[in-house]
Amino acid sequence: MRKLIATVFNYSLDGLLADEGTDFWKFCFDLPENREPADQAHLDFLRGAYAHVMGRTAYEGISAGMRASTDHPFADILNPSRKIVFSRTLKTADWTNTTIAGGDTTEEIDKLRLDGDGHIIVWGGVTLWRSLMRLDLIDELRLSMFPYVSGAGTRLFDGVPESYQLDLVSSTPSSNGIVYLRYQRPRDL
Repeated sequence: MRKLIATVFNYSLDGLLADEGTDFWKFCFDLPENREPADQAHLDFLRGAYAHVMGRTAYEGISAGMRASTDHPFADILNPSRKIVFSRTLKTADWTNTTIAGGDTTEEIDKLRLDGDGHIIVWGGVTLWRSLMRLDLIDELRLSMFPYVSGAGTRLFDGVPESYQLDLVSSTPSSNGIVYLRYQRPRDL
């Protein structure tokens, strides 16, 4: 059965996401030395995904960015890959190999997990992450923690279960101060 892995980029030490227009957003995206490096292991992780899952807002932003910036290291991976957008309002998806999942979230995820190895990457957004956590569907959480205290932004873990245990699998620092944290949800076998 395929694992569902949620990825969270641009996360501050005080638990906030880099919302567009904030100083933290500028820190993450405007300063070249703070951009996440496109290391080979991460690219291989993205390339090896069975599918890339997004909510409507994340889909709209990522699809526009990848189609416009074909030189971005993720563009050659995401543009041809299988993508599933979880949305009850989006009616059409014009990014290649994209389907819309508008039904029951648990049933849709269960269909994706069947019959195979590999992993499914959840890119976000926040509403989708929170929904998947409430439904206890996330098997692994990967965070890129920036050396920054934001004070402003969206809290990822608002509105999720009060008790949600995760086991640390790895913690890898980068040369620019970003720490890559990998957690797994303990499951009974």
